[in-house]
Amino acid sequence: MRSVLAVLVAAPSLALAQPTGFEKVQVTSTPVAGNVHLLMGAGGNIAVSVGPDGLLIVDDQFEPLAPKIHKALDKLSKAKISYVLNTHWHPDHTGGNAVFGREGRIVAQREVRTRLVAGRNDGPGGTIAPAKKEALPVITYDTGMSLYFNGEEVRLTHLPAGHTDGDTLVYFTSSNVMHTGDQFVLDAFPFIDVGSGGSLDGYVRNVEQVLQTLPPNVKIIPGHGALTDRAGLERFVAMLRETVSLVRTRRDAGKTLEQVKAEGLPEKYKSYGEGFIKQDVWLESVYRGLEKGAAKATDGK
Repeated sequence: MRSVLAVLVAAPSLALAQPTGFEKVQVTSTPVAGNVHLLMGAGGNIAVSVGPDGLLIVDDQFEPLAPKIHKALDKLSKAKISYVLNTHWHPDHTGGNAVFGREGRIVAQREVRTRLVAGRNDGPGGTIAPAKKEALPVITYDTGMSLYFNGEEVRLTHLPAGHTDGDTLVYFTSSNVMHTGDQFVLDAFPFIDVGSGGSLDGYVRNVEQVLQTLPPNVKIIPGHGALTDRAGLERFVAMLRETVSLVRTRRDAGKTLEQVKAEGLPEKYKSYGEGFIKQDVWLESVYRGLEKGAAKATDGK
């Protein structure tokens, strides 16, 4: 999975070229709890609610994987897809919308629709074309909403200005399963998409809030990485706290970004930079984020 995902990120912005190598990807299914299953392939993790009302999926990876995702879904249930929930607008989470949006209603925070309609052009970084009509959310919300499906409340909560400006936290209340989207990636540095309204301050604030309000014994589906629990989220939050604090201390001491990169991070975080976001990219994201935060504080005086 990482080999396909690696082309999605180029420091410090999103690389938007369509990945390749999908013919080698296997889509696997794992039961999580209650009605919920986890599908993993290439791209963002997919949560699936299976029950008498049909199927509800959270995120849908890349369009070329749709046939493999369909096969995995068919093994869980022959029922039709009623709803497709998007945790945010990035193509590794919404690329299948054009296929699955012809089957079920797409639901997302309103900024997801706005960005899918507009597309994106990062010049050398690549382009995301405006989405087709069938790939657009038909139900949007601002701060939150609930769906009642397969005998439980599926609660959607907007997490503002974090990974992007349209992130959604999805909680299956009876199954006690949470899908965080890319507001949490397991044992890895996160990507903060400033060009899509994300911010360091918002990202840290959001994930701290999620941890503080986490239901007991909840199972967590991160945006990327294996199924986890509170301990996995606690490790992630501890990493955020320590790395942001280290960069802040060095920056306040007058050190440049290049000096901060040269000093690096503690050895225990080496593995965090082996995949999606490299250590230097994360250090630059934090450094630039702290610069923006300082500039805002100055402007506010």
